[in-house]
Amino acid sequence: MTKQSPAFAVLDFMSRKNRQIKIGIFLMIFSGVFFAATLIIPFFDLPTKTKVAASTTSFILMEVVFWAGGLLVGKELFTKYKNRLNPLNWFKKKEQNG
Repeated sequence: MTKQSPAFAVLDFMSRKNRQIKIGIFLMIFSGVFFAATLIIPFFDLPTKTKVAASTTSFILMEVVFWAGGLLVGKELFTKYKNRLNPLNWFKKKEQNG
């Protein structure tokens, strides 16, 4: 068994952290698929009970996937991407500090 130098240990940690952040961002964006499914399911030719169950399940999965991604990226990035994904903030002008 060989021992890694501290520099390689830091690089290995950063590599795992970057991969974790990328997976978290992917999950937060992928939750939009479940959101879209929640909106589309009522238009399918299915029994009402099935539509309600599928829409509810899709909505719950959307929340679980979004928050799981938020846990992976951390508080700072989660807040940043949550604000970017909010449609109310899409067309607001950014304030300049001056």
